[in-house]
Amino acid sequence: MGTEDRRGRKPRADVMRNRAALLEAAQRHFLRYGVSTSLEAVAKEAGVGPATLYRHFPTREALLAAVLQTRSHELMARRAQIAPIDDPADRLRQWLRAMEEYFSAFSGLPEPLMAAAKAQEPDNPLTLPCDILIATTDEYVKAAQRTGRARPSVTGFDLFLAACSMAWLMGTGGADEEALGRLRDLIESGYRRPGDTE
Repeated sequence: MGTEDRRGRKPRADVMRNRAALLEAAQRHFLRYGVSTSLEAVAKEAGVGPATLYRHFPTREALLAAVLQTRSHELMARRAQIAPIDDPADRLRQWLRAMEEYFSAFSGLPEPLMAAAKAQEPDNPLTLPCDILIATTDEYVKAAQRTGRARPSVTGFDLFLAACSMAWLMGTGGADEEALGRLRDLIESGYRRPGDTE
């Protein structure tokens, strides 16, 4: 996205500074307190008033979507690492782990992502990033299906929800690493084609 406003003019330097300060403060608060943190506290830490925050980010979802955009390089880097893997089932497995880690960055993040993916509300700023992640997951799923490594009925949306669910468990501390490993095995046995043994 460009930095020009609707009339094609570049925003003033102070407007850009305020936006950057808000994004940095929001990321710190999301990391420390989760996505339900006080937006007024975010504005205060950024050195602006709540009205300035809401001018830039009218809703919590808008702020969260913008913060996630600043972190999207993490997923892009993981995609680049996954690309050389020959086995499409292994590529899919690695992608699901990458999404789990991305979704568990902030406490409470999986819930608004799942809500946005399910509701498909065009006005929700989280809908587009979710759509992109679901489409990407679908690419990995279809590659595994073409080689008989995944069930024909499985969709990218199914496994997006599975990754969100795993991230939710990771964020709540509701399962230790051994339990998480068993759950990943159960999910994998659900999407892998019957009789497919590595």
